Amino acid sequence: MTALPRTLLDLAATVRFEWLEKMVERAEDLELFDLRAVEELLARTVGHHGHGRLRKSIALYKPTSFTRSSLERRFLELCLEAGLPQPRTNYVEEGFELDCYWPEFCFAVELDLFETHGTRAAFERDRKRQEDLLLAGIGMTRVTGPRLEREPDEVIERVGRLLSARAPCRVSSMPSGG
Repeated sequence: MTALPRTLLDLAATVRFEWLEKMVERAEDLELFDLRAVEELLARTVGHHGHGRLRKSIALYKPTSFTRSSLERRFLELCLEAGLPQPRTNYVEEGFELDCYWPEFCFAVELDLFETHGTRAAFERDRKRQEDLLLAGIGMTRVTGPRLEREPDEVIERVGRLLSARAPCRVSSMPSGG
């Protein structure tokens, strides 16, 4: 017998998207839908033909992310359009608030603008913070606002590659803001 998340993933590769959405809705109606189980499966099956379509079909069931800026909102939109997992935003891990974080991959994206990080002290703090996160097993990359605006497809493609290169990890802390 195949588990429901796996069945949805396999069907996502072959059925029309509207049918997939109805299947997810029906599973919810029958109280069989488990978002966490589907997300755990998706974390293990990057590259499966149904991956992006199933991820997109469950977006409605994910908690709304709290964003503090148009840069964060734009990044989330691009992730969704690309079929990437939705990161948590303004998430606290290891005592640090991270702009965008995938706890299932222990991976963060910090969205930077010169205007908010433009001092020498902030520059130094950011480098130490990145080392502290790496020592805690959390990978991170930085994306600047101008770069996201200038080359959104390349940024999201590279973030997707970075996520794909990471093995799923344990989920450790609770979100503080999203």
